[in-house]
Amino acid sequence: MLDQRVADLARLKFHEYYQNNDVLIDQIEKREFGFGDFETKIRRRHMAFRNNDAFKRYLLLDVPPFISISTAYYRNPDGRPMENKGWLGSELVFDLDATDLNLNCQKEHGRNWICENCLSAIKNEALKTIEEFLIPDFGISKNNIEINFSGNRGYHIHVKDRDFFSLNSNARKQISDYLNGKDLDIRVLFPTIGERLKALKGPTPTDGGWGGRIARTTISAINGGNEQLVKLGIDGKTARKLIKNKAEVIMGITTGNWDSINVPKKADFWGNIINTMTVSQTSAIDKNVTNSPEHLIRVANTIHADTGLVAKKLKSISDLEKFDPMKDAIIFKNGRMRINVSNANKLYMNDMEFGPYNNIVVEVPTYVALYLMLKRCAVLA
Repeated sequence: MLDQRVADLARLKFHEYYQNNDVLIDQIEKREFGFGDFETKIRRRHMAFRNNDAFKRYLLLDVPPFISISTAYYRNPDGRPMENKGWLGSELVFDLDATDLNLNCQKEHGRNWICENCLSAIKNEALKTIEEFLIPDFGISKNNIEINFSGNRGYHIHVKDRDFFSLNSNARKQISDYLNGKDLDIRVLFPTIGERLKALKGPTPTDGGWGGRIARTTISAINGGNEQLVKLGIDGKTARKLIKNKAEVIMGITTGNWDSINVPKKADFWGNIINTMTVSQTSAIDKNVTNSPEHLIRVANTIHADTGLVAKKLKSISDLEKFDPMKDAIIFKNGRMRINVSNANKLYMNDMEFGPYNNIVVEVPTYVALYLMLKRCAVLA
């Protein structure tokens, strides 16, 4: 439970932000909204607004800590039950969260904390999703892709291409299964696998879809050395053999001749490698969000009530590449506060280092104080 004094202060700061900033939503009259408090992200839903002015008036009157919107468009967005809303179509959305990456750093600081490594890793996953899947495999224009920082530990990717709006939950599930490499047929990728006395033919780096991705990732791992190969699930002995014969092996993959990688039980070997590769590439994507046409997700440019950071909408893929959440998503830059910190890991915000703290009263910038208090690590001193 969030300390009441912290909750009251946060609402004052949130009101200040919404008073001075417009949160504009396209076709707002067709969207369902959900609102939450500091303990539950969606406490009320099935709400609608006729225009952005009405929405802003509500934000200033109620100052909800969490603000969510439907990925769907409806004729009657406040209708109940769901069948009465009159579904018109839904954006295809991918929700990526660093918590789901199972990074080594999380063993040190826990899954509820976020560090620089976590933020870097989840950004790479977001870029990978866009640049290695959505654009090349699905033909989605970068102009139809909207990228939002979640305000905490990840990114939301919205596909605005109307060709995808009418997809039902089963079709959306097929897309998320594809991104996760589910049910990839190894015999399609390696057509001669298991055939005695035949060279192992496989995908080349220029192939489309998963075939080219597997070839490129394998070459990248070989160039990356022993550590990268082990991450793919290749044992140390085989990894050393691949590195020793690197030039020959890479040339073989480039021409589709995978026989230059001489390993026993090739079907099992490559099956395991592909499984490792697919999991590592897309483990951060919340399939429930992608699969559901009726999901509610955070409104871009609103405040995340667990951090005090803004869920910033990014203008382009290049903006995502340059984006630093712990600098560019900070909104309360004025003033300082004294807080009593119970326990907090080292924190980097606005190019400065804070902590670690343990049962200490400190004076820090307002944005740091709010972040630690909303993370339940501190209270007002």
